[in-house]
Amino acid sequence: MIPTSEESSFPWDAAEERDAQRPDKPEEACGVFAIYAPDDDVAKLTYFGLFALQHRGQESAGIATFEGIHADDPTKTRVHLHKEMGLVSQVFNEHILKDMPGELAVGHTRYSTTGSSKVVNAQPAVVETRLGTLALAHNGNLVNTGNLREELLKANAQLQTTTDSEMIAFAIAQEVDSGKTWTDGAISAFKRCTGAFSLAIATPIGLMATRDPNGIRPLVIGILHDEHSNGIPRYVISSETCGLDIIGADYVRDVQPGELVWIDHEGLQSIQWANETRKLCIFEMIYFARPDSLMNEESLYSYRLRLGRQLAMESTIDVDLVMGVPDSGIPAAIGFSQESGIPFAEGLIKNRYVGRTFIQPTQSMRESGIRMKLNPLRDVLEGKRIIIIDDSLVRGTTSRKIVKALRDAGALEVHMRISSPPVTHPCFYGIDTDTQDQLIAATKSVDEIQQHIGVDSLAYLSWDGMLKATLQDRETFCSACFTGSYPVDVPEQFKRTKLRYETVASK
Repeated sequence: MIPTSEESSFPWDAAEERDAQRPDKPEEACGVFAIYAPDDDVAKLTYFGLFALQHRGQESAGIATFEGIHADDPTKTRVHLHKEMGLVSQVFNEHILKDMPGELAVGHTRYSTTGSSKVVNAQPAVVETRLGTLALAHNGNLVNTGNLREELLKANAQLQTTTDSEMIAFAIAQEVDSGKTWTDGAISAFKRCTGAFSLAIATPIGLMATRDPNGIRPLVIGILHDEHSNGIPRYVISSETCGLDIIGADYVRDVQPGELVWIDHEGLQSIQWANETRKLCIFEMIYFARPDSLMNEESLYSYRLRLGRQLAMESTIDVDLVMGVPDSGIPAAIGFSQESGIPFAEGLIKNRYVGRTFIQPTQSMRESGIRMKLNPLRDVLEGKRIIIIDDSLVRGTTSRKIVKALRDAGALEVHMRISSPPVTHPCFYGIDTDTQDQLIAATKSVDEIQQHIGVDSLAYLSWDGMLKATLQDRETFCSACFTGSYPVDVPEQFKRTKLRYETVASK
């Protein structure tokens, strides 16, 4: 943390060490991917799908393949599972993937929001049932985990982890073991779950995919076409369309909120198990999903350009150049430049190979602040008045370092514009956000934040402008992190884990 003018030294304690290792952004929970392709290398295709979804989780990765799915006795289907801590490219190699044959697969890349960061909590979650093995990959977060866990334990479920994802898997197993089919059992289990869940589920005879009735987290369907399919439909499930693009699959449509999709050798069947009330997380569009992914029939790059244009209409200023914080702030910065007429320039260069490291920098490196990841271009910045655009400002720690680095590089004025409203409330639906006390906009005014991060001026995009830029019905989005209006009721005891007590008590 860069010291304020009142600080005489550069302190570096354990809390700051943790802050330095953690990005100053909300972090997505997970990416899920699944494929039904009996005549193809499903493990390798799943690997590449997860590779494209790596931005959705960097703690662990896993794949389960099902071999022999057309056996007369589905309980004899062989399941090959590999999951470890680390990035997709660290967890898998050619040798591991070669030893994972099968006709269908499900994969997952994880950032923990419930359950600790341990390999036992890595997904897919694998559970045995009377109909054979199921493997489940989950993006989202349940808010009724206390009650669901109690129900499962009373029924003697042998829970091995601390994740809500495993609870969903065991709930499905319980329903199936009571005599129900895969689809009927899954639907009964889904109705026991409250919160956000986009799921891909592999079984010995086919794939299932579903979204919660609000569709808070995305999930899409794709199809592979080539001459080797022998007439068998080959479907793909992915958190985002970028997971389809990487393996050459064509986007078909989204999995609808409250829909169960069943995929087997006969093709795709759809069951609407709940009435939909669309509440897609608006942060998926602002930041989480890759800019080349499609939502609402356009790339998110296009939406982010409009955010920048709207931001310029609301809060432009006379400066020499506009720049974005790489990489997520750049589309909005380009849009801001296009609307305002202020030239766009790259003033920061990002080292894209810097990940989380347990090797601590030297004291002098710590004092240099952000430069391990972002390095300013002095010849671009020196003597210039600049506006820097970012997609969000959560704790302010990174922004403060960036501003200092820009001034050290010779910028005369540094103004900041944020292409989303102030984040004032934590998420309970699958985004890892700080407790409310740690969200800078929940405890400080805009003027106070401006002073804290050291900019000459600061402005956020309005809530109305953010939703206007979607070109969609604003009622179809969840924007609770900006408003505190949660579309799915959160139990009081669960709220207390993240919200300030006085906020909870006042509701």
